[in-house]
Amino acid sequence: MLKNFFKWNLIGILLLLFLCLAGCKSGATTDSPAAYTVTDIQGTQVNMPAKPQRILTMSMSTDEMMLGLVGPERMVAVNTLLDDPSSSNMVELGKRVSTKIKYPSVEEIAALQPDLVIEPDWGDLSRVAALRDLGIPVVVCKGPKNLQDIQETIALLAQAAGEPQRGEALLKKMDEKLGDIKAKVAEIPQSERKSVVLISLMKDYGGAGCAFDEACQLAGVINGAAAVGIQNGQVMTKEKLVAANPDYLFLPSYNNHGELDINRVRKEYVDDPSLQGMKAIKAGQLLEPDEGYIYNCSQDFVFAVQEIAYRVYGDKFKLEPQQYLSAVE
Repeated sequence: MLKNFFKWNLIGILLLLFLCLAGCKSGATTDSPAAYTVTDIQGTQVNMPAKPQRILTMSMSTDEMMLGLVGPERMVAVNTLLDDPSSSNMVELGKRVSTKIKYPSVEEIAALQPDLVIEPDWGDLSRVAALRDLGIPVVVCKGPKNLQDIQETIALLAQAAGEPQRGEALLKKMDEKLGDIKAKVAEIPQSERKSVVLISLMKDYGGAGCAFDEACQLAGVINGAAAVGIQNGQVMTKEKLVAANPDYLFLPSYNNHGELDINRVRKEYVDDPSLQGMKAIKAGQLLEPDEGYIYNCSQDFVFAVQEIAYRVYGDKFKLEPQQYLSAVE
């Protein structure tokens, strides 16, 4: 009798253990009511058991997008530049995420225990399979290069985060802001439109086809580099700069947390005798726009448009620092 007692107790314990394990397993499958599937730009279907609470994205622009969709408490880490006022328009949000990353390895990413990783297609795609082998959901997105890319990526990231309605709200806010800017730009006569050339630390950035070029068009400003045939990815020579003869020069202000001597870079242009006849230098129209805006490839691209218009056309487009769009209440 005692033997049977132990036998049935053992069976009961094993049955209870099985039920617990089955319950745990079912909570992590796509059969859960909270589960959903996301298809990334490579056509991979990524199964999400529930809304992610430890999100990691592999670029500053995708950090900015995600922070327009979720609160900082759902970000396990962000880019090292997100709290740098010379590069970011989300400094305070960046400070609220304690862990900062730059080029993390697969091992470093895994140690953060993310439940969603966003990898832009220009990033290190070799780590995607390795992370998925570890059971970490990875969604590959576009590295946005223009407004359409930005909008499509926001929609994808919203789906990945389990926040599609917030994605729609964020896109609507972008449209409303761009509509407001467009209406003001339409009031500027074509005869009064000005030209600008961006002097970038990325010497092959700023020509036709980049986000800055599109922002100039939306701001009613002529991109001098594009006007003289420079495509994005081509270096603008000083001879071409003289030919462009812009009304304004946008000078760089990024200093890599104070480690870069930005004055040396500026002097290459401002003090060059061959450039002294240019309209921008003769008139002293050498501006330092907010780089957190003008290089922005998130929902805050709209502020890149406004910043360019503000610097060139004045207070009609006045823009305060550290503005950003968010669908997070």
